[in-house]
Amino acid sequence: MCGIVGYIGLPEKTSTHSALDVLLEGLRRLEYRGYDSAGVATVADGVIEGRKKSGKLANLVAEIEAAPLREASLGIGHTRWATHGGPTDQNAHPHFGDQGRLAVIHNGIIENFAELKQKLLAAGEVFESETDTEVAAKLIGRYYRNAGDLTEAMRLASNELEGAFTLLAVHVDQPDRVVASRRNSPLVVGLGEGENFLGSDVSGFIDFTREAVELEQDQIVTITTDDVAIINFDGTPAEGKRFHIDWDASAAEKGGYDSFMEKEINEQPKAVEDTLLGRTDASGQLTLDELRIDPEELKNTSKIIVLACGTAAYAGHVAKYAIEHWCRIPVEVELAHEFRYRDPIIDENTLVVSISQSGETMDTLMAVRYAKEQGARTLSICNTNGSTIPRESDAVLYLHAGPEIAVASTKAFLAMIAASYLLGLYLAQLRGQLFREEIKDILADLHKIPAKIQKILDSSEDIKALARAMKDTPSVLFLGRHVGFPVALEGALKLKELAYIHAEGFAAGELKHGPIALIEQDQPVFVVVPSPRGRDSLHSKVVSNIQEVRARGAKTITVAEAGDDAVREFSETVFFVPETSPLLMPLLTTVPLQIFACALAAEKGYDVDQPRNLAKSVTVE
Repeated sequence: MCGIVGYIGLPEKTSTHSALDVLLEGLRRLEYRGYDSAGVATVADGVIEGRKKSGKLANLVAEIEAAPLREASLGIGHTRWATHGGPTDQNAHPHFGDQGRLAVIHNGIIENFAELKQKLLAAGEVFESETDTEVAAKLIGRYYRNAGDLTEAMRLASNELEGAFTLLAVHVDQPDRVVASRRNSPLVVGLGEGENFLGSDVSGFIDFTREAVELEQDQIVTITTDDVAIINFDGTPAEGKRFHIDWDASAAEKGGYDSFMEKEINEQPKAVEDTLLGRTDASGQLTLDELRIDPEELKNTSKIIVLACGTAAYAGHVAKYAIEHWCRIPVEVELAHEFRYRDPIIDENTLVVSISQSGETMDTLMAVRYAKEQGARTLSICNTNGSTIPRESDAVLYLHAGPEIAVASTKAFLAMIAASYLLGLYLAQLRGQLFREEIKDILADLHKIPAKIQKILDSSEDIKALARAMKDTPSVLFLGRHVGFPVALEGALKLKELAYIHAEGFAAGELKHGPIALIEQDQPVFVVVPSPRGRDSLHSKVVSNIQEVRARGAKTITVAEAGDDAVREFSETVFFVPETSPLLMPLLTTVPLQIFACALAAEKGYDVDQPRNLAKSVTVE
């Protein structure tokens, strides 16, 4: 949620790109995070200027064209996802303090804003918005008047604020710096030559540099044209961790597709392939180098708890089936926002696995911190290098899926599942639960998955045609069993997120326990059919479910394994996916559901990359 960009460059840099150019390009790159207003502030010629507008970035650009800003080499920019106060021009960032001489932008929620606002009102401050951010601006402004230094003013104010926040500030009296503060909210520094950058994530400055610095919790950074200075909230010096960004700006472009989501769906073969790449040694043994936990400690794991939200939680449910089967370790899957409020039973032999594409999901971050306080080992599955959750976890398994720009996740979901399989196989290897040849065979099946996904993508026109035919459908139900159940849940979520229609996923075995009452004439029902192969197959039971709903008038649409002719008789439409191991089927059966949701939403004329009311990274609780 919220996109933040900061920039400072040498004055001569303005001949190449001005501060405004950098800010607007950075905000464009950060649009995927979800927002409802945008704004910028620049400092030039002893004047601080701001422009802000509700709605999309184009509205801000039009505002600037109508009232141009001075040429500047210093500025801050923001896209806002509304929390305190509606999405209005007045509530958009930046907000101002010190009688308009200071500009501040903010990501997060300041929990004690009401108390602070009352004190500031009593001291004579006047507020123009409903936001908690303006409280921070007024507070920093008052500290600046006493300290005469923006870094110190930011430090003093940060120690008085409670909650989650990233704050960026510029002041007309110090036009040689941008100062930022970070607590429980994402911020990264970009390193240039004669210029430096700040961003919510590296997308904010990827057009200009691929060298970056991670910040830790409760730190303040001051960037100038030739320096990056970091201190802790107590004023002691600190150092960030430098890293190189291994993708470039072109990776965030649509590449000829109509939407980022369509592009990312088509990038899934490579995303899964890159997640699997380089995970074994010359002998074929799994070597997950990013796992910094002592293998002996992992061997002693007695319980695994998976923490996640939304799509990531469904990846966790798939992981549960695989890890329990391969490792014989009990696995619980918890919604991160509920976890620490129910007094969970965890100890030093509990492995807590968090799954988050961004690594900044606030609910998941706070749950991880709680687990660490209780003595558990923590492992993060994440797609974003340098983000908070992997930094604060004992170990990390990066996806390497590349940037995911569309708000609703597709390629990261498959990469999360693939990474979870790797973790399960690694634990089975450590514990001796599977023979080496068994692990090699499963890995061989995994490495065949990208080509099989590509085969589905190459024959997707029938799926898109069905979506076009179902443009006016008001409700869709999804059924699945075993690993097909979380796939059904994810299929329903994608329709909710993208097409704004009623969609529900059910465990097929629950059908007769209530949900079958929803079936009426022409009700579309997607059924994720298990493989007919393998021991204890649930195939026949799910085929019976198809018959049950069809007998009551449902329009049955099945996703089944190639060669499964038993489903044809009872299905109006069948989408076949290539054969694979039954546990690995979600990597294939999910893809038709993604294509369907994307195509249906596009047919309805909706923005599939930025669905209404949603943000890519939920950085507030």
